[in-house]
Amino acid sequence: MTGKVFDSIAGLVGNTPLVELKHLAPGPGVRIYAKLEGQNPTGSIKDRIVLRILESARATGALAPGQTVVEASTGNTGVALAMFGRQLGHPVDVCVPRSVYPEIEALLRAFGANIRWVPRQAGIKNAIEVARMVAKDEGAFLLDQFGNDENARTHYETTAAEILADLSSVDIFVAGIGTGGTISGVGRRLKEANPACKVFGVEPRLGVHVQGLTSLEEGFIPPVLDESVLDGKIIVGNRHAFSHARRAMLAEGLFGGISSGATLHAAMRAATRIKRGNIVLIAADGGWKYLGTDLWDAEDHDPAFEAHEDPLDDVLWW
Repeated sequence: MTGKVFDSIAGLVGNTPLVELKHLAPGPGVRIYAKLEGQNPTGSIKDRIVLRILESARATGALAPGQTVVEASTGNTGVALAMFGRQLGHPVDVCVPRSVYPEIEALLRAFGANIRWVPRQAGIKNAIEVARMVAKDEGAFLLDQFGNDENARTHYETTAAEILADLSSVDIFVAGIGTGGTISGVGRRLKEANPACKVFGVEPRLGVHVQGLTSLEEGFIPPVLDESVLDGKIIVGNRHAFSHARRAMLAEGLFGGISSGATLHAAMRAATRIKRGNIVLIAADGGWKYLGTDLWDAEDHDPAFEAHEDPLDDVLWW
């Protein structure tokens, strides 16, 4: 078997594998699958939307040759923009809260992005305001991952289509609520294919920082998010985001990031409520971006701890 030759790194975006997590399913009738978005070129699902938005803006003339691109990001979108912006000849400014992991800063600098730091406590909402000011005052193009319709459209046309091509029936879909693009775009298309499909969004508990996820309770609802697609939300804290990221690595060899741990925890919660069916979760990025944390430092694996349900974790159904 031979590989395919691509004319640029952009050809490697998408077509990520769907892998069954056989050791983590609660019983023989329930099957859990992870969509491994860490297989994208910069290691995250954000490659999909960044490339699409840049190419669309260049095609319409909204983004001029050599024009600076600015965006607010806590990590993966900024890294994807830094890489693809450089490939397409655009200087990149990324507005970043100081709470990001050290590997993110290193990657942004490695790809030549200009980092504009935002105070830690200000978070992503303030970073978005700064990015908008830069676009207005300095004539930069604002990527606008939280408000650009291309975000959800990309996942509707690519991520969801890939899932349906690999798996004939999806009964439950679980994804993190970050920008809202993934869960809105994928969820909408999966429901079109199977109206009985349930879509659950994963968000951190209020006041808790889980990289890549957004708590809607903090008052910021991304314009891209279509809440009508959701059948419920599963609130996850740091404890289970970290423990299930580690659990996936030890049980399945899946080296996913922190949000991947959160979606796995949520998927396993959802799995206990059905007797048969296919569950698909999004593993948004790889764990290597979080090697600077103590996520991987535990010397052993305690199944009793992993199976324990944090009483503060909630499942909100509607």
